[in-house]
Amino acid sequence: MNAVIELCQAIFNPLVILFTVSNLASMGLQVDIRQAIKPIRNPKNLALILAWGWVVGPALGYLITRILPLAEPYATVVLITSLAPCAPFLPPLLGKARADANFAGAFIPLAAVGTVVFMPLISPLLIPGLTLSAFALAKPLVVTVLIPLLIGALIRTYAAPTADKIFPPVKLLAGLSSALTVIFCILLYGRRMLDTAGSFALLSMTIFMVVMALLSYRFGFGLTQNQRSVMALGMGTRNIAAVFAGVLAIPNGDPRMVAMVVMWTVWSFILALFAAPVLGKRAGTLVAEGGA
Repeated sequence: MNAVIELCQAIFNPLVILFTVSNLASMGLQVDIRQAIKPIRNPKNLALILAWGWVVGPALGYLITRILPLAEPYATVVLITSLAPCAPFLPPLLGKARADANFAGAFIPLAAVGTVVFMPLISPLLIPGLTLSAFALAKPLVVTVLIPLLIGALIRTYAAPTADKIFPPVKLLAGLSSALTVIFCILLYGRRMLDTAGSFALLSMTIFMVVMALLSYRFGFGLTQNQRSVMALGMGTRNIAAVFAGVLAIPNGDPRMVAMVVMWTVWSFILALFAAPVLGKRAGTLVAEGGA
């Protein structure tokens, strides 16, 4: 049995990388760079993303840790996670949500860069005594998020026929790696996740994700409905790759933190799967009514 667990653990790390890279490459293959840069040329859109990601998010995370009686390891994860918007599994949900792919193409790399910049700066303010290396956070984000997204977008922008040809297998790979990642998370960390029962860990992450999604969707301040869908899914989910980097950078970190990060990955994926069709239905209703 130990040999099986060791084999699963050896497979898990490269699987997570494949999951992130394939999903972001799939996203990039749907984005024309010339169209994607338009949303962030608007100062209001840029200010909205920055405010939701690194003002409202950390404030909500801090409030949750003060209201709920969380053990220190779980509170630490909530605070670190509050600084990392936008999960790597966002791209395959965009179609179900009928969201704006070009807006998402601008939002995702901006969220990744913002996380690299703001997490090392803000986390010590939220968690006294904690220091995080900006380089340790930046490296996995650049390699697994920015580069695959950029390569895919360059192919779409300057070689659209090639993008059309390779998109179906890349999308299939993204779907398979996403499913396998969830399965391996449960196999490897299922017991530790069950041990969090009664700790308010699950409640804390649920409150954070639901409130962030609802607030960012409701208060879009001029964004179209399909752009607000991107904001809701992006702000309601978290960049788990960055969170893992932050948690693993903590010297002598409590194993419960890793278990909670894994649980957050699985639970956020489940909640987002439910949320995306609801947003898509809302978009269809507005189109039928002639709204935006």
